[in-house]
Amino acid sequence: MIFHKIISTSLGIGYIGKGAGTYASIFTCLAWYFLQPGVYEPKLAPVLVTLLLTMQGVRSANQVEVLWGKDHQRVVIDEVAGMCITLLFVPVEVKYVIAGLVLFRFFDILKPLGIRRLEKWPGGWGVMADDVLAGIYANIVMQIIIFFNIF
Repeated sequence: MIFHKIISTSLGIGYIGKGAGTYASIFTCLAWYFLQPGVYEPKLAPVLVTLLLTMQGVRSANQVEVLWGKDHQRVVIDEVAGMCITLLFVPVEVKYVIAGLVLFRFFDILKPLGIRRLEKWPGGWGVMADDVLAGIYANIVMQIIIFFNIF
């Protein structure tokens, strides 16, 4: 069970309490930026890592639900996965990483366009699905920003 606590809290970030989802998102942005420095090149590794985090997030969220209840505030692996989805195929530059963070948190907090409905899915799927969709929406907006060279 300790493994699932570590994963679901994203190495303990979830224990911060209020704002843990935002802190997990910021941590993800920093890790993304510093682990992939340099010129933008679409690579398979970030996609595989994102997929692995998402699938393990479902599994770990299922396990800790027994202890903490449905979608407990300590569980922030969903924010990590959603933030990774937001940054997929986006140039690793400070301006884009910050824009991605703002967009993802916008979609994650307000939950427009059907995101809220996904929270009702059972177990870990419900925990992860809303943040996955928030990440997809944020990534779509990021692609538009990049395509039209908005900043």
